[in-house]
Amino acid sequence: MREIDFKLYLITDRGVVKKSLIDAVEDALKGGVKAVQLREKSMPTGELTTLALKIREITSKYSARLFINDRVDVAMCCSADGVHLGQNSMPVNAVRKITGEDFLIGQSTHSIDEAFKAEDSGADFITLGPVYETPSKMAYGDPIGVEIIEEVKDELEIPVFAIGGIKLENIKEAMENKADGIALISGILASDDIINRSKKFMELLK
Repeated sequence: MREIDFKLYLITDRGVVKKSLIDAVEDALKGGVKAVQLREKSMPTGELTTLALKIREITSKYSARLFINDRVDVAMCCSADGVHLGQNSMPVNAVRKITGEDFLIGQSTHSIDEAFKAEDSGADFITLGPVYETPSKMAYGDPIGVEIIEEVKDELEIPVFAIGGIKLENIKEAMENKADGIALISGILASDDIINRSKKFMELLK
């Protein structure tokens, strides 16, 4: 099993930041974040690749992991640590053939069945949710509840990250339900003080 050496998985959305995305990501890294998923689905390939290369420089500076959402080609181009796949992305086993054994592959899941399938297909970790109500996950229906994490963890060996509506006040509940970590967007990136907000999240995850 490939090592997942982080507990906070920051996912980008340039629509929620109050400064440039590059500056926002660097502030999060200054606050202790060690894993970033570049998720800018509407960005043209050329712009996305340029942005990915810049964020790779920043994450390397802070010894942090970089994942690219869905785009295996961009991930390989910028020497990212891995890729994060959705349910309609290229299959995990196909990505593994292209990228090799050291490449980390995460997958988004929204049910117990999807979680099991992700592990069976060779994913290194999953996000599972939305566990709480959140605007960014409305397309996936009502929250599935934080209790599902413990149910999944009793059966899975790979790490499970709780996602969807994660805030400072509910981290404890997510971790008590056996989450290996949390994944979030606006909880950090929408803050007026990203550095200190990141520090608070990291302190709670120690």
